[in-house]
Amino acid sequence: MKTTIIGRKCTPKDSFRDHAEKKLKKIDKFFSDEAEAKITVTVEKPEQIVELTIKNRGMYFRAEESAADMNDAFDACVDFIIRKIRKNKTKVSKKLREDTVIDWAADFDIDDDDAEEGEFDIIRSKSVVLKPEMPEEAILQMEMLGHRFYLFLNGENEKICVVYKRKDGGYGLIEPEI
Repeated sequence: MKTTIIGRKCTPKDSFRDHAEKKLKKIDKFFSDEAEAKITVTVEKPEQIVELTIKNRGMYFRAEESAADMNDAFDACVDFIIRKIRKNKTKVSKKLREDTVIDWAADFDIDDDDAEEGEFDIIRSKSVVLKPEMPEEAILQMEMLGHRFYLFLNGENEKICVVYKRKDGGYGLIEPEI
C-alpha cells in the first residue's frame, strides 16, 4: 500500500510515520497492491486531528478522529475503518478481492451473523430540476433549504456537482471526473 503523510500546522515525527506504517500493515492484507493511503495530520490546540483515506479499486474508506495524541487519533481511525468494513463485509467483498476479505474476517473473528446482510432500503426517491448555478449560489440554496448537501449544475464547467457542509463548518464541492 502506497502511503502519503501530510502535516497541516505541524510536521509529523518519524515515530508517527513508523507507527502509521506498522498499523497499516495490519489492514494492508485485504487491500490490493495498488491501494493508496493518505494520512493528514492537523494540530488544533489542544487536539490533534488525523484523517485517514484509503483508496482501493474505486472505493474510498475514510475516517477522521481527534485526540490529545496523534498516535491515539490514528489508532481510532484504523479501528473505525475496520468497523466500517466489518459492518459492510458482504457489500465490500464484491469490490475487494474475495479471498482476502475472508482471510481478514478469520483474522478478526468476524462471524457472518455479525455483518449486516441484504440491500440498502431506499425510503424516498426525489427528482430535481438542475439549473446552472455558481457554487456560491448552490451553497446559499443549500443553507436556505436546511440541507447538508445540494446537487446542482455548475455554471462554470457545466458538470453536475454537489456542495456539502463539512463537520468543521466549512463547505466542500464534489465534481465528477470522467
